[in-house]
Amino acid sequence: MGVDMPNPPPNSHPTKDFFPSPALSLSLAGIFRGAGAEAGVGAADAEVEEGDEGSVGGGGRGRREDTVEFSSENSGLARSRSDDDFNMEEEDEDQEGDKGKKKKRKKYHRHTAGQIREMEALFKESPHPDEKQRQQLSKQLGLHPRQVKFWFQNRRTQIKAIQERHENSLLKTEIEKLKEENKSLREAVQKASCPNCGFATTSRDATVSAEDQQLRVENARLKAEVEKLRTIVGKHPPGTASPSSPCSAGNDQENRSSLDFYPGVSGIEKSKIMDIVNQALEELKKMATAGNPLWVKSVETGREILNYDEYMREFSVESLSSARPKMSIEASRETGVVFVDLPRLVQSFMDVNQWKEMFPCLISKAGTMDVVCNGESANWNGAVQLMFAELQMLTPMVPTREVYFVRYCKQLSPEQWAIVDVSIDNVEDNINVSLVKCRKRPSGCIIEDKSNGHCKVTWVEHLECQKSTVHSMYRTIINSGLAFGARHWMATLQLQSERLVFFMATNVPTKDSNGVATLAGRKSILKLAQRMTWGFCRALGASSFNTWTKVTSKTGEDIRVASRKNSSDPGEPIGLILCAVSSVWLPVSPSILFDFLRDDARRHEWDIMANGGQVQSIANLAKGQDRGNTVTIQTMKSKENMWIVQDCSTNAYESMVVYAHVDIPGIQSVMTGCDSSSMAVLPSGFSILPDGLESRPLVISSRMEEKSSEGGSLLTVALQTVTNNSATAKPTMESVESINTLLACTLRNIRTSLQCDDG
Repeated sequence: MGVDMPNPPPNSHPTKDFFPSPALSLSLAGIFRGAGAEAGVGAADAEVEEGDEGSVGGGGRGRREDTVEFSSENSGLARSRSDDDFNMEEEDEDQEGDKGKKKKRKKYHRHTAGQIREMEALFKESPHPDEKQRQQLSKQLGLHPRQVKFWFQNRRTQIKAIQERHENSLLKTEIEKLKEENKSLREAVQKASCPNCGFATTSRDATVSAEDQQLRVENARLKAEVEKLRTIVGKHPPGTASPSSPCSAGNDQENRSSLDFYPGVSGIEKSKIMDIVNQALEELKKMATAGNPLWVKSVETGREILNYDEYMREFSVESLSSARPKMSIEASRETGVVFVDLPRLVQSFMDVNQWKEMFPCLISKAGTMDVVCNGESANWNGAVQLMFAELQMLTPMVPTREVYFVRYCKQLSPEQWAIVDVSIDNVEDNINVSLVKCRKRPSGCIIEDKSNGHCKVTWVEHLECQKSTVHSMYRTIINSGLAFGARHWMATLQLQSERLVFFMATNVPTKDSNGVATLAGRKSILKLAQRMTWGFCRALGASSFNTWTKVTSKTGEDIRVASRKNSSDPGEPIGLILCAVSSVWLPVSPSILFDFLRDDARRHEWDIMANGGQVQSIANLAKGQDRGNTVTIQTMKSKENMWIVQDCSTNAYESMVVYAHVDIPGIQSVMTGCDSSSMAVLPSGFSILPDGLESRPLVISSRMEEKSSEGGSLLTVALQTVTNNSATAKPTMESVESINTLLACTLRNIRTSLQCDDG
C-alpha cells in the first residue's frame, strides 16, 4: 500500500540522522584508503582552492586559482610543488618571451611518507587548520604554505567523495530491496490461490484488481520514501541543476519538500494547496461552531444531523447528485473533553506513527507521503502534510476505506488550535482519483486548551464515499455514519488519553491496582496489554495485511480464515499462525455482552480451554475511569503452566476484550518491571459494537436498565493459534477445521449462556 510506513516530521522537529557523521566518514575514508598512509600513499584526487572544496556537496564559495595541482592515487606517492618548481616557472616565463608560445614544463615534488604522516595527524585533530597552523606545519616539513593548504583541501574533498559514494551505495541497496519486494508482490498476485492459506480464491479477477490497486499505492509510497532519502543526502533528480553548481542554492534546498523538488509529482502547485487548506479551515470553524439550522439535533437518538440543503447554501457547494451521482455523504459532529495537554495532543495528530497508535481500531495503515510546509520551528503551527490512511472496522466483513488527504495544523489563538483534513484531487500523479472510493471534505477538530491538563475537542467528520454493497448486519451502523463518524473518533481519543494518564500516574489507589508490587511492573504489564490490543486490531480487519477465505462451519457459522508466517518478530510466536474470525448479531445490549465476556467468574462458560474449571484473577490494573477499562492476569486450573493476560476496553461506541495465554516465568519477570517487548504473545478476543438501531426509551424510570435505548450487539470473535512451529509450513485442512470447530463452539457457548436464540 502506499504508505506505512512512518515519515519524518518537518525540519523544525529533529529526527534521527540515518547517514554517516563526519567522524564516521573519516573512519570510512581510512578503510577505503587501506594502508596507503603508512606506505607513503595518500593524497587527494585533485587539489583545489579552499573556496572550491564544496564542489562535491555544495555551491562554490571562492574563485578558482589559475594554477591547480593534481595527484593520482594510482601513480605511487602523491606529488606536490616544491620551491624549485616556482623557480622553474620563472625561467620558463623568460624563455617564453624569447621563444614564443613554448609550452611550459612543470616539475612536481612528491611528499615523503613522513610529511604525509605529520599532515594526517594534524588533519585528524583539525581538518580546517588556520593560517598560523599551516605556516607552522610548512616550516616543520620544509614545504611551501600553499602546498600544505592544497593538501588539506584535497583530503577534505576526498573524504566528501567517499562519504557520498557510501551514501549512494546505501540508497542503491534500499532501492534494490524495494524492487525485489515489489516483484514478489506482483508474483503473488498472479497466483490463482491464496498465498497465505492455500485455498482457491473465489473471484480471482476481483482480487487481482484490488491487489493491483494496492501495489500502485505501495509504489507511490516507496517512491516518496526514496526521494526523501535523496533529499536528506543532498541528492537531486535527473534534469535539475547540481547543488554544487554556482547557480544552485544548496542551503535553500535542504528546507524544501519533495513537492518543491519535483513539480511533476503534484498535479497542482503548492500555492494552490495552501489556498485550499485555508478555505477548508474557514469551513471547519463554521462547521464546528454553527448550530441550527446547519446542525439539527435528532429527537430519537440525540445526535446532531447535518442539514445538507443549508450546507450547500452556506458554503456554495454544488449538488452531489450532479457532481458524483454514485457517492454518498456522511457528516457528524461530536464534542468532548480529553485528559491530555494541548502540545502532546497536537503532536499525536501530526506525527503519523503516534496518530496510528492513538486509533488502532480505526486505522490499519497510515503514512505521510509528503511535506508541503514545515510550519514554525517551535511547534507545528502552519505545517501541511500530504497523508494516506486506510480506515477499518474490526471485522473482515466490511471493506476498508482508503483516504488521501492534506492535513493542516494551525494555531487560531494562544489557547486554540485547529487540525484540518481535506482531500484534493490530482495532488499525486501516482494516485488514480477514479479508483479512490472515499474523500474527505473539510474535516478535523478544533482543540481548546483548558490549562489544567485537559482539552476540549470539537470533532467534525465529513466524508464523501462511493456507494457499495454492505453486509446486512453492518448496513445500519455504516449508513448512519456511526462506524467512521465523529462519535467513534472522539470516544477512541478519550479512551486512549485516559490510558496514557493512568500509565504515567504514580499515585494510583491500591483498589485500582493490585497484584503488581512495583510501579515499573505496572507499566510493563500495561505496555504488554497495549501491544496485545494493537496486534488484535491488526489481525482482525479487512486490511490488505490479511487475505481472508470464507469457510462455513458444520453448525452453519460464517467464518473467515487467514494465515500468516512469522520468522523473525520476537513479539509473536515463531511459525505458521492461523486466524479465524466470525461476526454475529446477538439480541443483547453491548454493555451486558461486555460485562459477561470480561467476567473471570463466568469465563468457564464460554472458554473451551477452561474445560469448565474456574478462573481466578491474581492481578487487576485500572487503565481508565470506567470500571471496565482494566488489565487482569488470570490463572486457570486446567492450564497450570499458563496464565492469561486480559485487556478490557470500553467507551461510548465500542468495547473490546483481548486476551493471550502466556508462560508463567515470562509474565512473572514482566510483573517485576522487566521489558515486555520481546515476550511472545498471540492475542485472541472479542470486538463489540452497537447494531445502530437506537430508539427512545419506551418508559420513564429511575432504573438504569429501563432507561437504556440500546439495541442488539454486533459481536466479532477472533481466535489465533500457531499450527506449525516452522515458518515455511503451509496450513492443512485439519488445522483449519480444528480452529473453525473451536470458534463455532465458543459462539454456541456464548449464545447458550446469554439465552440467545440461534436465529
